[in-house]
Amino acid sequence: MKTAAEVGIAGYGAYIPRPRIATRAIARAWGRDEGGRLPVREKSVPSPDEDTVTMAIEAARGAVARAGCDPGRIRAVWVGTESKPYAVKPGGTIVAEAIGATPWVSAADLEFACKAGSEAMQAALAFVGSGMAPYALAIGMDAAQSKPGDHLEFTAAAGGAAFLFGPPEEALARVEASTSYVTDTPDFFRKQHMHYPEHGHRFTGEPSYFTHSRGASRGLLEALGRRATDYRWAVFHQPNPKFMRRIAAEMGFTEAQIAPGAVVDHIGNTYSGASLLGLAGILDVAAEGDRIFFCSYGSGAGSDAFSLVVTRRLAEVRDRAPLVGDYIKRRQPIEDYGEYLRIARKVRLL
Repeated sequence: MKTAAEVGIAGYGAYIPRPRIATRAIARAWGRDEGGRLPVREKSVPSPDEDTVTMAIEAARGAVARAGCDPGRIRAVWVGTESKPYAVKPGGTIVAEAIGATPWVSAADLEFACKAGSEAMQAALAFVGSGMAPYALAIGMDAAQSKPGDHLEFTAAAGGAAFLFGPPEEALARVEASTSYVTDTPDFFRKQHMHYPEHGHRFTGEPSYFTHSRGASRGLLEALGRRATDYRWAVFHQPNPKFMRRIAAEMGFTEAQIAPGAVVDHIGNTYSGASLLGLAGILDVAAEGDRIFFCSYGSGAGSDAFSLVVTRRLAEVRDRAPLVGDYIKRRQPIEDYGEYLRIARKVRLL
């Protein structure tokens, strides 16, 4: 899919909360082998005064700072998440107000499991590409839920990124094309009034994650007549390091191409923010002329794929906001599992 008018990413921002709990502490609390192989070393956790909206505001401010645009010209603020703090009240309006984009703006929350953020990117791309808006902001942010003792608890983390789409002359990276691949496949889900999500277990890899990541990736590469070697960098959704590396290798991408975006290795799976944080990590190191391949995944199920080309402007504005690596380094260890339960608000009294 290509827009009627050329569109680019004019700004981007990221956010990862400070608290981190080592997965060995989780294993120890549940009587598991803490010296055994765990999916990640530690994961990020929201502070007691943080939620999806506060984190989305921080990422949005970074995107606006890098773009250097008047927030009043942003005509859409869309927040992709599966952990919004209100059941009925959009987080998008709060973010729009906080960055000075109100009142002449479209605002909403989008939901599509872990690809809610890239779904917001598709919508923002179309909004600007159709001429309806000079700028549109897409955010993928989560404070991921996980049932205590469940295997998801070892990776479900918090954080995400924001991308401001705008005119090509202000682009940090131009969007060449995008595609979406979606089916009704049961996998990860959470019914109304359930505190924690459930997995479709045997559906998780095939026919869910790999089938849809493969479909969107191949569809975009074939449409553009490209192959993995035509790209300097690549980003895939990262529910865990194993899945990410397997699909990358299957599509022909090397470890060197995906390494800067492999944030799951450091902070766990941030759900709607995972692939977007990976893309932000790539933009932190990319140079003019670099081509970037991006593919998300969301249970339910579907994938969005994008092809981007970096412009000279990226190097000029990169230091206007913190890098993903800065957030990864800025960490506050949580040593005790009980403290983690309290901070993550998993102790429910009602």
